[in-house]
Amino acid sequence: MKKAIITGINGQDGSYLAEYLLEKGYEVYGVVRRSSIENMEKMRNIQSFRERIHIIPCSLENALSVYKLFDKVQPDECYHLAASSFVSYALEDDLSIMTNNFTTTHNILSGIVEVCPSCRMYFAGSSEIFGNVQENPQTEDTPYNPRSVYGISKMAAHSLIKNYRERYNVYACTGFTYNHESPRRGHAFVTRKITSFVAGLVLGAKNKLELGNLDAVRDWGYAPEYVDAMHKMLQQSVPKDYIIATGTIHSVRELLDIAFGKVGLDYQDFIHINEEFLRPESGVPLVGDASAIYRDLEWRASKQFEEIIGDMVQADIDALMDKSNGKRDA
Repeated sequence: MKKAIITGINGQDGSYLAEYLLEKGYEVYGVVRRSSIENMEKMRNIQSFRERIHIIPCSLENALSVYKLFDKVQPDECYHLAASSFVSYALEDDLSIMTNNFTTTHNILSGIVEVCPSCRMYFAGSSEIFGNVQENPQTEDTPYNPRSVYGISKMAAHSLIKNYRERYNVYACTGFTYNHESPRRGHAFVTRKITSFVAGLVLGAKNKLELGNLDAVRDWGYAPEYVDAMHKMLQQSVPKDYIIATGTIHSVRELLDIAFGKVGLDYQDFIHINEEFLRPESGVPLVGDASAIYRDLEWRASKQFEEIIGDMVQADIDALMDKSNGKRDA
């Protein structure tokens, strides 16, 4: 039986990946912060299968803790998904972002070299590495030009991956994932912010939704499909980095049309543009060319954007209805 470590197992990608690997017969070890273990909200994504996995509290910022983790588990594969995932432009967030995204990656790579050299590692990169791009779509050869500390930290961590691969012959690779969504997406992201707001309207909420640039565009895919790509990347004989994307873009305005249209409402009646939410947009949109991973691994995004957003709206409605029913029953 193969053993896999998933950092950030309680997040969107980590939880879907855990279910995916369990179905394939893996023994799954999930790494979480000690403070998260007793927090029902933070562990909500894995509650349905928590008894089937091993939860290990570990500070990934501490190299000794990481070494002990790998020495104890001796995993065949490690999926490093834990990160500061929110793109911030606030200076006070810079240090924690760099620590979470760069230092933890270094500790894991070092731990693999020292105590578990046969372990294969997947690193969750990001389209934010490309940042202010000059070409569309982006490929694995597109120059990096990040515009935020988040993007810089992911670029630096990816450089570490390449260095350890070449210097120590570690099987490690980066998936440059573009935006991917699901009902498990965090509420800080615009997709979930919108779908949960729509669900609230259905149940009687009367407030306004504050957003920034409605014409901003993204390459939005489906998270459960993306974890399949992550797994496929570690099954090759030679490690290789890939773009994981849909190759199509949609605007926030399209997202609003779909989400509000799902319940027969017009988004224009509920939106307030908050200038504080406006962020600099690149003249060339971030959209990925995933032809390499399709050619090599036969992976392709298939679920349509309209279906993804519709499912998210329905899931949020169902969750709010369950919550309201629970209150009435109590």
